[in-house]
Amino acid sequence: MRRISVFGSTGSIGQNTIDLITRQGGAQTYDVVALTGASNIELLAQQARALRADVAVTADSARYADLKDALAGSDVEPAAGPEALVAAAERPTDWALSGIVGAAGLAPGLAAARHGGILALANKESLVCAGALLKATCTRHGTQLLPVDSEHSAIFQALRGEEPRAIERMLITASGGPFRTWSQARMADVTPEQAKAHPNWSMGVRISIDSATMFNKALELIEAKELFNMPPEQIEVVVHPQSIIHSMVGFTDGAIIAQLGPSDMRGAIGFALNYPDRQPLPVERLDFAALARLDFEPEDPERFPALRLSRQVMRMGGLAGAVFNAAKEAALDAFLADRIGFLDMARLVEAALDALGSDAAKVTQDITLDNVLVYDQASRQFARQWTATNA
Repeated sequence: MRRISVFGSTGSIGQNTIDLITRQGGAQTYDVVALTGASNIELLAQQARALRADVAVTADSARYADLKDALAGSDVEPAAGPEALVAAAERPTDWALSGIVGAAGLAPGLAAARHGGILALANKESLVCAGALLKATCTRHGTQLLPVDSEHSAIFQALRGEEPRAIERMLITASGGPFRTWSQARMADVTPEQAKAHPNWSMGVRISIDSATMFNKALELIEAKELFNMPPEQIEVVVHPQSIIHSMVGFTDGAIIAQLGPSDMRGAIGFALNYPDRQPLPVERLDFAALARLDFEPEDPERFPALRLSRQVMRMGGLAGAVFNAAKEAALDAFLADRIGFLDMARLVEAALDALGSDAAKVTQDITLDNVLVYDQASRQFARQWTATNA
């Protein structure tokens, strides 16, 4: 019986993963080691009971008593706090999903990478902040890193059986988000409620707003560079409003292989969960006659500067990605709290890169979790000061 853990089981990616695990037999098929969540204690306890997990962890230390009460009478061990998350990730598994959103997922992801087996990566920030460290950890311990983002899963699938030397370019598709056709002037007044309404995908609030700013796509550019060892100039963004083509790979003979599917994260999750085999998944089958058309547009780095900033980060290298990601997370927090406007998020991130990026880029040797966190915290502190000054 395969041992599995799901980090971030109560989030959007995590809930879809739990759905697939349950459909494939649940505790009768899988030995569930650890499930983790944040504030949704009721759902976390429900999942842990149903799948007979060894341990359930909430990231919020103050919610330990609530989780313990919710698990009373079961054999599931309750735990709470960041240290407990890492301790749960240190429990041996054959397959683990890194689905905690943001830099908070880095430490548990690194711990899970030390077991060998498969690390299914939905936490793109791990590669953005510390790609060299995570990849080295996986190599050292014989862990296979599988992408769970739909775009990177699409590229991974398109590359199966292909020679690396035949790859000419990678084309990452983007829906364009809810403001694809809006002017900058109109976007200046966007509210969090408007920004979280994604036209195609059902995702969490933070990822949905990152999609609206295209910071999510900016992270994915860096993630593709790290995952596939591609030069930045060979990675393109193509706006594809229907979100049917999840990404494409172009080859030296002019051929392009695209992976298509419905806007359902269970496709990419199920591919990683069942890898290297394919199993039936409960996703919609495409009706091409009903689709009728697929549209494409060029990216617009003027209205969506996140894409330009991500390319700056890739040129800089080192730990510039840690500065970029932390500033992006802090900017999103400030936007959600109505302290800055929608367009201010990119301005804040650019200011953080200008202030801290060059110094962070110099860190190319001996990259550790500690020095990643140094620049993460410095960037967040800068973001607080910038917000206080510019709000």
